[in-house]
Amino acid sequence: MNYSKLAFTDGIKSIQQRMGSRNTYERMEEMSFREGLTAVETDFIGQMDSFYLASYGENTFPYIQHRGGPKGFIKVIDDDTIGIVDFSGNRQYISVGNIVKNPKVSLILVSYPMQARLKIFAEAEIMEISDHPDLYEILKPEGYRFRPERMLVFHIKAYDWNCPQHITPRFTEQEMEPMLHQQKEYIRKLEEEVAFLKGKIAG
Repeated sequence: MNYSKLAFTDGIKSIQQRMGSRNTYERMEEMSFREGLTAVETDFIGQMDSFYLASYGENTFPYIQHRGGPKGFIKVIDDDTIGIVDFSGNRQYISVGNIVKNPKVSLILVSYPMQARLKIFAEAEIMEISDHPDLYEILKPEGYRFRPERMLVFHIKAYDWNCPQHITPRFTEQEMEPMLHQQKEYIRKLEEEVAFLKGKIAG
């Protein structure tokens, strides 16, 4: 896997040359070979509750879709394969229709608290649940209400990490709860102390 070699076409290289960054990225191409997902990527993917999926349509326009689910709904099948259960949604089937014609897709996974972004080139495979019940048992999220329609398996061709620039940290309610709990406990203790002191003064 070499994300740079796959991403940097001749046209892109000519722009890099003109803008003065080609020498840096040429060295990057020579050093960015990967054998597959490491423990770092596997752990990161396992923490995600959403990602963005870009596919290419017959209308010659790319289509970007947000996919969400419970934390960990994207499963790592092996070092170069990840997959999800495709939940029933608005039933437009634009991504699915695009993939039928052209399986090449891009994925972006963003952790806003960590200011980290993983980008993936992959070939998508549509798999019917009835044909692959064992895989469905691996991919289905537990403790989450959903209506499955199919499975999407992504065969990774290359991946890379983006720099954290311009990723504004954001936190979910669940991620904020431990901090809010400490604050609530502190306020509760202060209120108890105030009530105690008021009682002393009144007495």
